[in-house]
Amino acid sequence: MEPKSFAPELELTGRAVLVCGGGSAALGPVRALLDAGAQVTVVGVDIATTIAELGVRDLLRIHDRPLDPGDLDGMVLVVPAHGDHDHDQQALTWARAQGIPATVPRPVQLPTTRTGMGSMILVGGGPGDPGLLTLAGQQAIRQADVIVCDRLAPLAVLDQARPDAVIIDVAKVPRGAYTSQERINEILVEHALAGRTVVRLKGGDSFVFGRGGEEWQACTAAGIPVMVIPGVSSALAGPALAGVPLTHRALTQGFTVISGHLPPGDPGSSLDWAALARTNTTLVIMMGLATLPLITDELIRHGMAEDTPALTVANAGLPEQRSVAGRLADIAARTSAAGLAPPAITVIGAVVGLDLHGG
Repeated sequence: MEPKSFAPELELTGRAVLVCGGGSAALGPVRALLDAGAQVTVVGVDIATTIAELGVRDLLRIHDRPLDPGDLDGMVLVVPAHGDHDHDQQALTWARAQGIPATVPRPVQLPTTRTGMGSMILVGGGPGDPGLLTLAGQQAIRQADVIVCDRLAPLAVLDQARPDAVIIDVAKVPRGAYTSQERINEILVEHALAGRTVVRLKGGDSFVFGRGGEEWQACTAAGIPVMVIPGVSSALAGPALAGVPLTHRALTQGFTVISGHLPPGDPGSSLDWAALARTNTTLVIMMGLATLPLITDELIRHGMAEDTPALTVANAGLPEQRSVAGRLADIAARTSAAGLAPPAITVIGAVVGLDLHGG
């Protein structure tokens, strides 16, 4: 999905595009450009956590410094996205002087404080592909005064936000930079109490390991009305996009979704690994890439067959989606050897070995 402001005749696949500014205002353009196959370079200060994480994954290049006219050399498109009028106009002026197409800068200003109570809308954004966001979620984004978004949300849809909507990045990078849940709750409450319509845009579904319940409670405690728009959980979408049905007649009559964030034996883990090993349902492990070796060893220790088919899917629904197949005994090693990184899920069960093409 390309942003509406991109010239429709401009083919971006494999071509160099410059995004001027790396803050929250650049989230939508950056994700949309990556989805369009562009080779993206971001130049700016105060780089948003989500954009920095994309750079760590080598999905784009980042220069954490002020923009220079020389940065435009070799670019086929310039996207001013500082969120600051003067800086964006400067980038636009330099682009026009060099004859490079540029998008019109998006004005960013805090919506006026209104009388009365605002509201908070929890929007589950799906696994990352903008096409898997519900129509209700899309409409909420178009109407929002403030959008508070996660790094795994379908950020390309931010192009459809109102020009004066404020976008706030509250990314949490596994074992890296993050915005605390307490601060996220404060942001939601502060803006809603100022009379604004706040959309909390998350990846997947807000109530499947999304901490949406905590955000609902924080708003309710402040007297703020909350609306929920469900999303397609990556626990369902990831396997499906990789060609794995979670259930299949004669193979399994259910599936179990668990968090692998805490490994077996961790004092904070409440999972019964022995029961999971013998439940005979498809097992979907979310947030478990780092702990996968310990998880698979524990399942084997409790009697799950070592040759049980397994599959890890990373970046489901995005152009960079990749997967690796194996068995319970070696899926952790295969996943590591393939260089797969979060976001990723692992599916374990007979359905992984199902040949859908063979009937």
